[in-house]
Amino acid sequence: MAEHTVKAFDEDIIRLRGLIAEMGGLAEVAIQDSMDALVGGNQALADEVIARDRRIDAIEADVDRLAVRIIALRAPMADDLREVIAALKIAGVIERIGDYAKNIAKRVGHIEGRKRFEPLTLIPAMAEIASEMVHDVLTAYAARDPAMAAEIIERDAKVDAFYDSIFRNLVSHMVENPSTISTAAQLLFVARNIERIGDHATNVAEMVHFAATGTYLPEREDVIPPG
Repeated sequence: MAEHTVKAFDEDIIRLRGLIAEMGGLAEVAIQDSMDALVGGNQALADEVIARDRRIDAIEADVDRLAVRIIALRAPMADDLREVIAALKIAGVIERIGDYAKNIAKRVGHIEGRKRFEPLTLIPAMAEIASEMVHDVLTAYAARDPAMAAEIIERDAKVDAFYDSIFRNLVSHMVENPSTISTAAQLLFVARNIERIGDHATNVAEMVHFAATGTYLPEREDVIPPG
């Protein structure tokens, strides 16, 4: 491969990584802002989260176009091809994480009695774990760190445990206080979206591990995309 071609390929890969990092940063902010809006009843902030999701969608489209261009013009092989395919798939997953944050923001106007609704205090703690998973998996992607990616996958059990606890808590509230059923149902929806964010961070970690090593994580071989 000619030197100028190699340089062009390297520039394309750097651009691809930069787009993934930008998407991930926006998704992290969306998660935090959606939770702040939910807890504080800040409809203006919720509307911002919803509006900003279009930027995440636009960057995903940029990733798609760039990845196709790299494959068509550079014909990457082996490790390089795995990285391009992983970036394509990671962008799709981050876009879904952004959608979950947007979904949470859409619930803000449907929550009543925030100050007296105790389960609402549990959800931000769950979201913090999921958000940290997203942040750290993007760090693992940038560093090509398969060990860090594998460690992140282990954390998903904490998010699942939080979801189970919140589910039981909210169901108890609905049984004991029928007037809270509507708000409790909305919060169940929020908790489910946070649980899905954790799942998607796990999916990204699997892709990072495979892109870096070319090997599947044995406990989840069935869901890791081929490279």
